Amino acid sequence: MTLPGTAFLALWHDIDPASQTEYMEWHTREHMPERLSIPGFLVGKRLIDQSRQRYRYGTIYTAESVEVFRSPAYLERLNNPTEWSGRVQPAFRNFLRVACDRLASSGVGDGGAMATIRLTLAEGGNAALKDGAQGLCDDLLAVTGAACVHVGAARNEVSDIRTRETEMRPGMAEKGFDVVVLIEGSGKPELEASLPEFHRVIGNSGLRLSDPQTIVYHLAYALSAANMAAAQ
Repeated sequence: MTLPGTAFLALWHDIDPASQTEYMEWHTREHMPERLSIPGFLVGKRLIDQSRQRYRYGTIYTAESVEVFRSPAYLERLNNPTEWSGRVQPAFRNFLRVACDRLASSGVGDGGAMATIRLTLAEGGNAALKDGAQGLCDDLLAVTGAACVHVGAARNEVSDIRTRETEMRPGMAEKGFDVVVLIEGSGKPELEASLPEFHRVIGNSGLRLSDPQTIVYHLAYALSAANMAAAQ
């Protein structure tokens, strides 16, 4: 399955404790299938770390291009949430949602865990990032425990569009980022053991990336548009 397409939407958030079971059921049975029925959406992966007090949940959606994340079909869904979404959306907390151009990837397949590393890019570093993203992926893939690596550049102008779903969630102002590195691996303990080396490789890349905000998640659920088409 991996992460096909040229863009992905990355989300981090928490859920009010009283709504966590309903959130998981909603996300598996309705929300992710709904998103993957939108033209251009390709793969969804839900992530979880039940030990965290902040950003317990994450989701990655991939798409054919970043324009899918502001397409009329997607905005129509965001502005017309289902009844079940109407019950769950107000339970979201600490919500961070950013569309990204996928600059580079290395590796194939799916890991049982994913590290998300949000980074700040120094002013004027865009050209070096575009030229060096593939090399960074390749170097990170060589670290023990890594199975797939992806580098994305934030496109905040795409994901900052306000919609009906935005209005249903409590007001939030989470700190954004410039670049995110996604590292899939065989398991959460394996990725956690290699975090110092992942950070070292990023720091030594010469791409002027700093302030890593890192979380390692278990893969909780994955679905693709191809899975859904085959089941019909």
